[in-house]
Amino acid sequence: MKKIGVLTSGGDAPGMNAAVRAVARAGLSKGMEVIGIERGYVGLLNREFVTLDARTVSGIIQRGGTFLYTARCPEFRNMDGVLKGKAVCEEIGLEGLVVIGGDGSFRGAGDLSSVGIPCIGLPGTIDNDIQCTEYTIGYDTAMNTAMEMIDKLRDTTQSHDRCSVVEVMGRRAGYIAVNVAMAVGAEAAITLERPYDLNEIAARMTKTKNEKNGKHHFILVVSEGVGQTENIAREIQEMTGIESRATILGHVQRGGSPTLRDRIMATEMGYHAVELLEQGIGNRIVGLKDGKVYDIDLQEGLEMKKPFIDHRYDILTETAY
Repeated sequence: MKKIGVLTSGGDAPGMNAAVRAVARAGLSKGMEVIGIERGYVGLLNREFVTLDARTVSGIIQRGGTFLYTARCPEFRNMDGVLKGKAVCEEIGLEGLVVIGGDGSFRGAGDLSSVGIPCIGLPGTIDNDIQCTEYTIGYDTAMNTAMEMIDKLRDTTQSHDRCSVVEVMGRRAGYIAVNVAMAVGAEAAITLERPYDLNEIAARMTKTKNEKNGKHHFILVVSEGVGQTENIAREIQEMTGIESRATILGHVQRGGSPTLRDRIMATEMGYHAVELLEQGIGNRIVGLKDGKVYDIDLQEGLEMKKPFIDHRYDILTETAY
C-alpha cells in the first residue's frame, strides 16, 4: 500500500494521539503517504483531511483527547453511508484505513472492509469493554484519574465521617469500578456484572462503625451502567444513619495526559496495524492477548464474550472491611 488513512471515532480516550502518531510514523517509515481524517466517519464523508508527516504528529504523544477530533456518525450505520465512504476513499486514493475507537467504530470498519477498503481496528475506549482484547487504549489513564480523584475526595469524607458513593465511568462494563475500588480501599464496588445487596453493604458498614476503634468514613464505587448513584447514597444514609453523598466523576476520566502504559500500548498497536496494511490485510482488530499484541478477524472479535474480573471482585469484597 502507498496511501493509508487514520481516524478516531466515538468517545475519546487518552492515548489516541499516541496511536495516531504511531500509525503516521510507521507508515512514513515504510514509504507510505498517511492521511489523517478529522471527526471520524463524519469527516470521511465530508472530506475533512490533513496530511500527516513526522512534524505534524510531533509533540502529541503526551496529549489527551484526539487532535484529529472525533464524532459519531449515524449515516455510517447503513450501507448507503458505507458506500459513500468507499467512494471517497477511492477518490483520494486511500488503500487502507486504521480506525481507532470502540465496537461501534469497528462495525463501520468491518462494513468498509466488506466493500473493498481494508480496515484495521485499534481498541480505543476507557471502558475496556472490547471483547477480543485484554486491554484498550485509555483504560489505564482513566483508572488512574478516578483513583487520584477519590483519594482527594477521601480527605473530606474522612473529615466529616461521611460515606462517599462515587460513580465512575463504564456504561456497559464494571472494570474501572472494581479496579479503582480495590486501589482506593473502598468498601464495595457496585457493577452490572455482579448482583449487589445494599442491605448487606449497609449492615457491614454499621458493624464496622460500631466496633471498638471502628471506622466512621466509607467509600462505595458505582459503575456508570448501574446508575441510581444518588438513590444508592440516599438509601445507604437511611439504613446506616451515616451521612452519605453521591459524587459523579463524569467525563473528566476521559481527559488528561496518557499514562506510560497507554502510550506504549497505543504505539505497539498502531505499529502492528500498519504492518498488517503493508501486507494488504484488512478486516482485523488489533488487541492484547496473554500480554502480547495480536490481531483477530473483526467479526469474530466482536462476537466474543469477555470474562469479568471476578477474582478481583471477590478479593475486594473479602478485604474491604
